[in-house]
Amino acid sequence: MSAYRHALLALRDALRNMLHPAILVVMLLPAVAALLLWAGISWWFWDSWTSGIESLLLGIGSDGWMARLDVSRFTGFAAGLILLLLIAPATMATAMLISAVFAMPMLVAHVSRRDFPGLERRSGGTFIGGIFNAVVAIFAFGLLWIATLPLWLLLGPLAVVIPWALSAYLNQRLFRYDALAEHADAQEMQRVFSERFSDLFVLGLATGLLYFIPLINLVAPVFSALAFTCLCLSELARIREGQGNAGGSVA
Repeated sequence: MSAYRHALLALRDALRNMLHPAILVVMLLPAVAALLLWAGISWWFWDSWTSGIESLLLGIGSDGWMARLDVSRFTGFAAGLILLLLIAPATMATAMLISAVFAMPMLVAHVSRRDFPGLERRSGGTFIGGIFNAVVAIFAFGLLWIATLPLWLLLGPLAVVIPWALSAYLNQRLFRYDALAEHADAQEMQRVFSERFSDLFVLGLATGLLYFIPLINLVAPVFSALAFTCLCLSELARIREGQGNAGGSVA
């Protein structure tokens, strides 16, 4: 079965589980919480942040060929745009982090109870491991986002591929650990991560698109978490069935 088909099945199962009343209750909470948090932070620090970025731009524009462009004419607009390009991914990453830390345990319990009722719990992951995984994933995402900002100017319309690919990376890196932490042992987790990396990344690309669609992006964090839970638990069940030690049926 191709990675494309695995991703489609996971998206189908996630959509089916999304309609459950228990999921509907928490659907909007991560995105709304992240939006309110960063709206408050931005309101409080906007002037100081834009002033700092303007000073940086003026310092860069005072030397060399940029000095002839008189960058002081558009530093205010440029500073605001750069700040928005930094706040947007921070808001998205925060919503995903809230989903991973607070919503994921409930989502995993729901999917396992509904689709994999006999899947043995081997607790290969830990709460500390989940926090460490989230910190590494978000740090790498933020670093790559900032490092690739200059490419946005060079690539023009093609630059949309960059945030999409980075969102795919963050999706699969953040949710895969928590999806398996309770049910898989350490070796099974690593096996799923390595053998199904292409599946996970394709699913990351599919769910990553949702973060750039207005209104739909409000439910994207919970939907993504559900999709990765369905894919990872399905793969874990398949591995155990292949070993003659199935703990549940593949959805």
